[in-house]
Amino acid sequence: MGTEEENTGVSSPLGGSQHLVSSVGSSIPVIPLTVPPPHPVAPAMIFPPIASLPTVVPSAAAPPVLRPLPPLPVRPPVLRPPAPSTGGSDSDSDDDDNKLTGSAAEYEFSEESRLVKERHEKAMQDLMMKRRAAALAVPTNDKAVRARLRRLGEPMTLFGEREMERRDRLRAIMAKLDVEDQLEKLMKAHEEEEAAASAAAAGDDMEEDTLQYPFYTEGSRALLDARIDIAKFSTARSALRLQRARRRRDDPDEDMDAEINWALKQVESLSLDCSEIGDERPLLGCSFSSSGNLLATCAMNGVGKLWNMPQVNKFSTLKGHTERATDIAFSPVQDHIATASADRTAKLWNIDGMLLKTFEGHLDRLARIAFHPSGKYLGTASFDKTWRLWDIDSGEELLLQEGHSRSIYGIAFHPDGSLAGSCGLDALARVWDLRTGRSILALEGHVKPVLGISFSPNGYHLATGGEDNTCRIWDLRKKKSLYTIPAHSNLISQVKYEPQEGYFLVTASYDMTAKVWSARDFKPVRTLSGHEAKITSLDVVGDGSYIATVSHDRTIKLWTSGNLVKEQGMDMD
Repeated sequence: MGTEEENTGVSSPLGGSQHLVSSVGSSIPVIPLTVPPPHPVAPAMIFPPIASLPTVVPSAAAPPVLRPLPPLPVRPPVLRPPAPSTGGSDSDSDDDDNKLTGSAAEYEFSEESRLVKERHEKAMQDLMMKRRAAALAVPTNDKAVRARLRRLGEPMTLFGEREMERRDRLRAIMAKLDVEDQLEKLMKAHEEEEAAASAAAAGDDMEEDTLQYPFYTEGSRALLDARIDIAKFSTARSALRLQRARRRRDDPDEDMDAEINWALKQVESLSLDCSEIGDERPLLGCSFSSSGNLLATCAMNGVGKLWNMPQVNKFSTLKGHTERATDIAFSPVQDHIATASADRTAKLWNIDGMLLKTFEGHLDRLARIAFHPSGKYLGTASFDKTWRLWDIDSGEELLLQEGHSRSIYGIAFHPDGSLAGSCGLDALARVWDLRTGRSILALEGHVKPVLGISFSPNGYHLATGGEDNTCRIWDLRKKKSLYTIPAHSNLISQVKYEPQEGYFLVTASYDMTAKVWSARDFKPVRTLSGHEAKITSLDVVGDGSYIATVSHDRTIKLWTSGNLVKEQGMDMD
């Protein structure tokens, strides 16, 4: 037979058509293949079984026909965690694992984490700065702190800055410079400049004499003589007082408690004996004479008046002030009267109404006025924050004393004459030694201005009253408050001890009452009610038999013990 050709068409399982060409003489079979496109990848399909094809018996020389295999389905890659590197591996798989590990190590921080990290770093920096600052040597003297700040080129002080704040600011500046490694260099340069300046100043000092300034204000010769006179007077008075106190203590016939009880019993029977219109304007001050026969009053119209006691008849008139008269006082040894006024002057009068002296020098209105126990000197308190001591005979200003931060309202002298007490609107009372000029006590306790002050005749008690409605008793020996009396429902305008023995004290108030208190236990003894307006001043006669009060209701009220009235009636009979 001739050449035999046979073409057989076989359909592919994938649906394609394949043509097998076979030749007798060919030794290499030619198998055309059709590869499906890789994308998109279709999911694996399940085909039904194909019926068997008829077997073609090739010739003996023909090779077997090879069937192509279907392509494998594409599987998605499986992500595995990066394996730790085990060292020298040269395979591609190891390189891929290393690349994967490096990319996984590169984490991204959130904004919140970044802020937290910045805050932590700043806190650590502040902590290190504080440690550095605590290790630095900073001067404690404020003057040295200011000088150091000036050397560092910083302002010496800021508005409202205090000493400790200034020192903390210097410490912070030095710590900052220390961190920047500039402190030593800067301080060294300044030290060199200071050394050169001090050397130049030392040369100048050698050439010129330095001025020595006193730390005190030098007084006049008249003040020195007055201090010597006061020292002699007070020494004699205190010796007599102590001698009398020792005698009464050692004498078995002396019964102090019985005397105090008798005096308080007399006070308990106090009653209104007389009420008189004192002026057409409100009354501001009153004072008894040393004998108790005269009473002096002053009013807002600047006029002072003298009254006979106990009938309360007008005796004389004192006219001369151009403003209201704020206080009036009788001399303890002479029949002289001193008045203080808002016209910044004090005047000295005799009982006939004749003007003797005018004391000028205060820069603001006067408040209270008081005579020294010797009768040679006059003390005035003023709203110019000073109190002054005047010579009665010459009218010279001996002493101008400062010490209060606000206006001074009240002034009083110790019975011995060695001390003076002042009180003012700074809620403070001060005790001054007239022999040396020093402030020996600052009595702090009132919470509002102090308006009244009085020394006890026993020599060691002091009473003050003020706008906090309380009367405080101070012990000069212990230098502290002994007792606080919640005395009134309004401010206390005046405080006075009974001047002879000091068995009781009297307080006047703007609540329209005056009250008597025991000096032994500071209990209330008697309340004097009768005024229709606030009481501005009071005074107690030497033996305690009379108490006079003046008020804004323009009346003078005289309070007398009922037992004393009975005794006087018996004497008349």
